[in-house]
Amino acid sequence: MVISFIGNDFKYEIEAVTKLFLPLQSFEFLFEEMPVNAENFCIIKREKNTDGYILSVNVLLNGEKREISQNENGGFSDEKDETILCQNLFKILQELTGITPPWGCLTGIRPVKKVNKLLDEGKTKKEIFGILKEKYFVSDEKLELAFKTACAQSKALKMLDKRSFSLYISIPFCPSRCSYCSFVSHSIEKPEAKKLIVPYVDKLCREIEEISLIAKQLELRLDTIYIGGGTPSVLSAELIEKLMVSVKKSFDISKIHEYNVEAGRPDTITEKKLEIIRDLGATRISVNPQTMNDSVLAAIGRKHSAKDAEEAFYAARKLGFDNINMDTIAGLPTDTLKGFEHTIETLCKLDPESITIHTLTVKRASRLFSEHEERTENNIGDMVSFGQKKLLDTGYIPYYLYRQKNTVENLENVGFAKKGRECLYNIYIMEEAQTILAAGAAGSTKLVDTETGKIERIFNYKYPYEYISRYEKMMEKKQALRNFLTG
Repeated sequence: MVISFIGNDFKYEIEAVTKLFLPLQSFEFLFEEMPVNAENFCIIKREKNTDGYILSVNVLLNGEKREISQNENGGFSDEKDETILCQNLFKILQELTGITPPWGCLTGIRPVKKVNKLLDEGKTKKEIFGILKEKYFVSDEKLELAFKTACAQSKALKMLDKRSFSLYISIPFCPSRCSYCSFVSHSIEKPEAKKLIVPYVDKLCREIEEISLIAKQLELRLDTIYIGGGTPSVLSAELIEKLMVSVKKSFDISKIHEYNVEAGRPDTITEKKLEIIRDLGATRISVNPQTMNDSVLAAIGRKHSAKDAEEAFYAARKLGFDNINMDTIAGLPTDTLKGFEHTIETLCKLDPESITIHTLTVKRASRLFSEHEERTENNIGDMVSFGQKKLLDTGYIPYYLYRQKNTVENLENVGFAKKGRECLYNIYIMEEAQTILAAGAAGSTKLVDTETGKIERIFNYKYPYEYISRYEKMMEKKQALRNFLTG
């Protein structure tokens, strides 16, 4: 598909809308140049005329052509014009493909943030639905989901202290790489990755200590901790202990609201590791099977069974963990609607405090991007609908929601929790309501000015070997943190 922009450069949103209908396709972009001999093209045009200017969208797709043009008066308005062009492109592609994306032409990853903003402005539920339907064509089902999520977040957002922050600690290693994975995560099946683990943890402990010094100097208060990955429990018991002791020495964890550790894949979880995680202060863990069907686990490259996941869950319960999350993914290779229903029903019987339903996202960094014909595409919408309804009926409530590019059927990822067991960190990071200080490879520090809404990011080096070898250089960038937070 060739996309040509005449009189504008609205590439990001136009590409995002096009991908709703043509996922996994490659695009060629032209600026101030018309497509020549293209089998499929889209021309996004904004040009002046005697009465003002014309906004037009012209699409040729698989031999069928459609165009929408409209006259506008007054001066150019990038925000308004971009919205109109996206709406008209959406209408054309909807007609040509027969696809109706449930989130309409809303392409952002944080739809609940828009609902929260309108609630803060005093808008009623009816008014919010009307605004988002008119501008973005969002379905009633997704509006209801976003509204319920916003309501569940209300208490957590109101309890935020302006000088508080959360700490994210990255463990970018896994026992093996799942076929759908696009994260910066290294399989320790490779010797060159495994040998990086010890020096990586050494540098990570050092960074945690340096972050604590900066936080103390700036009089910031630690609110929540999240150790994620990758698979944090791929570390040996000794290294988990070393890491968590470093956290405990660097921060007063007795006053924080939440301490999360992604125990992660069942084949990495042992009783000894769980005891260390418990004894060193974690208040919430995740046991993430993704599916409770052994054939699907094998298809995605997992080396554990559904029974292993149950045993890991029960082991955590026996050791006193009373806040456990379990992750699932709808649309995994070889999975079926019946198989996904079995996963959700099995997890509901286990009765964890929270269950997250992700929708398969196929990104370039995953093996599935090049093997997408092997994906299960049928009934993914039905899988998600079943899972969400079952969890609601079982007493779970949606408390955080986000979307990603290349998510199958333009669906979403939703965390469900029992009332009062919502993960604060997940809410704060998704709603961009709090500063997140990140440690470790691929960590992204997000500095949030809660009064102005200004956000600034500081990125750590992406890969463990870079993080280790260029550590000193990376720490020089932390000066931006001081500059931002001191005004």
